[in-house]
Amino acid sequence: MASSVSNPLLELRRLGESVWLDDLGRAMLEDGSLARLIREDGVAGVTSNPAIFAHSMMNDPQYAQPIAQLLSQVSSATSLYEELAIHDVRAAAELLRPQYDAGGGGDGFVSFEVSPHLAYDAAGSLAEARRLWQRLGLPNALIKIPGTEAGLPVIRDLIASGVNVNVTLLFSPERYRAVARAYLDGLTARAKAGQPLASVASVASFFLSRIDTAVDKLLDALAGRGQPAARALRGKAAIASACRAYEILEELLATPQWQALAAQGAKPQRLLWASTSTKDPAYSPVKYVEELVVQGTVNTMPLETLNAYRRLGRPELRLERHIAEGSDARESFERLDIDLEAVAMQLEREGVAKFVEPFDRLQSWLEQRRQPTHST
Repeated sequence: MASSVSNPLLELRRLGESVWLDDLGRAMLEDGSLARLIREDGVAGVTSNPAIFAHSMMNDPQYAQPIAQLLSQVSSATSLYEELAIHDVRAAAELLRPQYDAGGGGDGFVSFEVSPHLAYDAAGSLAEARRLWQRLGLPNALIKIPGTEAGLPVIRDLIASGVNVNVTLLFSPERYRAVARAYLDGLTARAKAGQPLASVASVASFFLSRIDTAVDKLLDALAGRGQPAARALRGKAAIASACRAYEILEELLATPQWQALAAQGAKPQRLLWASTSTKDPAYSPVKYVEELVVQGTVNTMPLETLNAYRRLGRPELRLERHIAEGSDARESFERLDIDLEAVAMQLEREGVAKFVEPFDRLQSWLEQRRQPTHST
């Protein structure tokens, strides 16, 4: 029975939305804090990215000894990074494996991203994704592929070969549609090859707060140039875009292609709400959790947002209530000549760069530790 003292994070699960943690590092694995989040808050998955690993490896003292032990075994900084990251992914996957098994492969996943330098390299992404999938050897791993145009055939081919995929850096509902179609086409190819569908999993990570940050700047500029109505649209672009993505998901789940795949055991590719930390202090710290609760989706939160939702959350199924409002908001943006699709493509380019920069910084930092002159 739900009560006023219920943990809002556990209530989200009861409403059909999975809570994942957008963080991973050696400290949370060794001090038991990740295990506690799984046990007490119902955290049912973990997402990572190059920026998360860079922050963890360069700041957690728990990495010093493993790095020292690995130096004689690796030939490059990239190899050192991969050994450290794969250890963490496997450890987190082991903690989450009971959820994966109990839910029939619905939750319990840990994500690991291909090199961000491959975001526009389809052949390179495909090869690295397959190699990492084989190295991990985990049914509850997700290989992260950026949802760039170059990523679309990669997604299709990985799904066709039975590799679980987390499609990241989605800002555009129409790009999400293309990603979802790539998933369906991959499943269709797999079915035609006589391969089972039930074990294949995928999420499509739709990024939120960055959309509002970019669009709010445009709205503020318009308001400053004598269009005060623009201010009323602040903070509405991300929710409006998410609502459109969810409408597209519902449209695709109604197609004969999906119905045929579902009949053969296929699981839907779930929408995953990402970039859920609030950047603007004028907004609620749980804005991108509270407004997007809907059954069958995932919300991945950094620890700060997860802690805030535990304190402040009021879980209700709200997303579908926002769909009409989202449609009105999108029309209002058009009247103001704000092109949300153009904003999304710019955010995609910036998103790739925001992963490349910390990835390269981490490689340089690890390379320094491989030098004989370096003292720890």
